[in-house]
Amino acid sequence: MNTSLANRLTPYMFLAPAAAILLVALLYPFGYVFYAGFLNWNPSQRIGQAEFVGLRNYINLFHDESFRESFFVTLRFSAIVVALEMFIGVGLAFLLDRNIRSMSALRTLFILPMMISPIVVGLMWRYMYHPTVGFFNRTLKSLGFESMPWLLDGDWAFASVIIADVWQWVPFIFILSLAALQTLPQSVMEAARIDGANGWQSILYIKLPLMMPVLVITFLLRLIDSFKVLEVILVLTNGGPGLSTEVMALRIMRTATEFRELGVAAAMSNILLMMLLFLTVAMFFYNKVTEMRAMRLKNIAAEEA
Repeated sequence: MNTSLANRLTPYMFLAPAAAILLVALLYPFGYVFYAGFLNWNPSQRIGQAEFVGLRNYINLFHDESFRESFFVTLRFSAIVVALEMFIGVGLAFLLDRNIRSMSALRTLFILPMMISPIVVGLMWRYMYHPTVGFFNRTLKSLGFESMPWLLDGDWAFASVIIADVWQWVPFIFILSLAALQTLPQSVMEAARIDGANGWQSILYIKLPLMMPVLVITFLLRLIDSFKVLEVILVLTNGGPGLSTEVMALRIMRTATEFRELGVAAAMSNILLMMLLFLTVAMFFYNKVTEMRAMRLKNIAAEEA
């Protein structure tokens, strides 16, 4: 073998065993679930004993009103929580990007909710939403207002789980946004100041475009995670009242454990996976566009400097 070719292949040869293990660990479970989606399978059977039913599980799902409801609840939940978390998290990053006293302690305080287990978050917020002894209703009563049906009404329950999720995951957006903000090239900021850009103009036309590649990845990570939310909603509302807060992850769990329809649960999981794969690919291409735009901004600033 040519020496130069051997030198080029050496790093890949060292990586090959780990890559093979990762491929097996990723592809085997994916193939298993994908195949199970075409079966009429229950826990009392081995997968090899299950009846192959083709696309029947998928066809039945799209005619299942409960599944459609959980599908749209998931879309609505993800759209609202991710939009709120991005707005609040990025806003806090700009607000706390200051060299003032005790700012490091304040930043540490802001990330504490993210460190708490989702089960504990659900229990904590469930107690605060309690209709009689909860913090919120007791505060409202002390101020002379009526108690609110936080977890007893469909719309209020949906708003309640959104509040809990936003409280826990805004710190995630905040950390990554602040890191992106503090690594912006100072030459670009200086060029904007020389050109007479004020604070808002610098944020809208310089800082945000330069931060966009990081913000796109952050947005994608939170979007994927929001589609898989389970523990907080399970503890807070268990999907109720009715189906008002039953997201797809909770529906999948119930289908597999309560209804004992593993093939249908696998089909739901595959639909969710395809949705996330489509969003990931779309955001990947969008991120490439934003990276090219950020690079052009840096080049322009370097030429002006």
